[in-house]
Amino acid sequence: MAAFPKDFLWGAATAAYQVEGAHDEDGKGLSIWDVFSHLPGTTYQGTNGDVAVDHYHRMQEDVALMAEMGLQSYRFSISWPRLLPNGRGEVNEAGVKFYSDLIDALLAHNIVPMITLYHWDLPQALQDEGGWEVRSTAEAFEEYARLCYARFGSRVKLWATFNETIVFIGHGYITGSHPPSVKDPARAIQACHQVFIAHAMAVKAFREMNIDGQIGFVNVLQPHTPLTDSPEDTAASELADAIHTHWLYDPVLKGTYPAELVTQTQALWGVPRFAPGDDELLRKYRCDFIGLNYYRRETVTANPGETLTQSNHSGEKNSGGEFGFKGLFKFVRNPNGVYTDWDWEIWPQGLTDGIMTIKERYGDIPIYITENGLGAKDPIVDGEIVDQPRIDYLRMHIDALEKAIALGADVRGYYPWSFIDLLSWLNGYKKQYGFVYVDHQQNLARKRKKSFYWYKEAINSHGNVR
Repeated sequence: MAAFPKDFLWGAATAAYQVEGAHDEDGKGLSIWDVFSHLPGTTYQGTNGDVAVDHYHRMQEDVALMAEMGLQSYRFSISWPRLLPNGRGEVNEAGVKFYSDLIDALLAHNIVPMITLYHWDLPQALQDEGGWEVRSTAEAFEEYARLCYARFGSRVKLWATFNETIVFIGHGYITGSHPPSVKDPARAIQACHQVFIAHAMAVKAFREMNIDGQIGFVNVLQPHTPLTDSPEDTAASELADAIHTHWLYDPVLKGTYPAELVTQTQALWGVPRFAPGDDELLRKYRCDFIGLNYYRRETVTANPGETLTQSNHSGEKNSGGEFGFKGLFKFVRNPNGVYTDWDWEIWPQGLTDGIMTIKERYGDIPIYITENGLGAKDPIVDGEIVDQPRIDYLRMHIDALEKAIALGADVRGYYPWSFIDLLSWLNGYKKQYGFVYVDHQQNLARKRKKSFYWYKEAINSHGNVR
């Protein structure tokens, strides 16, 4: 089997709202999650990111832990309203200083920063103007991106514009479980289009400013397998691929929408509506790389019945139910699958297969695995956090990643989710992903898990984790 490339980056990832806290300190504006998470019934047990795990005040301590573990790269997001409290206009210099200090601390430990510009925390001021449904938000995003490039671009070489559009648009505008809590597919499609335009504008700005680096886009990688080989299930699985994969990848990697699908959406709802020049923007300003967030596959069957969008937020197995859309498809439990407490199937082969599917459709685009991890309830035994299932999960997925590289995929880095236990948007603090445990009963004290030491060895051995 091919070894990992010499310059392959072993990293880990987080997101601003999920770790920083300090939601209203030092001039930061409110984000849509600061507002939404305080509404009754929106999150598991009413949890929110007001404090999160207090990374804002403990950044130096956390970076020291990253260095101890041997991280070669750290993927983090910037809180847009921490830099621009109103989404545009006046700059909050205290916010700029926090990220500047974080970047300097990482570089001092030879940790390569990878910045995600948008990980779901839109400034509430922009949502009040219409959010992602209006063009002015895309224009404000370009202004925000230019600010980040100007302040951090001389020190940061790896950038991604958006994280998991299918999640923040799908849950924000179709299931209603994320802000702005809308249930309207037409509005979802138009909002998604404005995100693609914002991405293209940000890529254009990146190149106009001659930033020495690469800029990409981060998508969910979710392979689909038909439940049976019936024509109905096969067609349903192909439709799931078109909607959950091609719609999200084609505009940023090919510069166009999937033709058949966009014809259907425009016939049904008249969306997406293109402004003059949109076609050219998408076509000219495509990604330098693609980030893939892989956790699971979905087993797909035809769905003549009702739309179902209930998810498992409690971590009690089999509490989520099926998820799907009437007349299109639904996701069902694989009778032979192995599942987490949150009903996510563990299927490492899907990482190999998914990477190769992306390579086949889009060519030799550079790839980073920007998220991959196990959400679990980690046991504490005699004071030690014994997260052996996470080690097993990551080992299997590193093997799957190595197989894809041996098959010719240009994979350049691996960023497990997450560096530290953090707030899971709708699952609270019960769902743990990190290498570092946070004790919410003892002043948010950091404790190294068993996986912390295992991943340190994985990095030291350049992925030799048999």
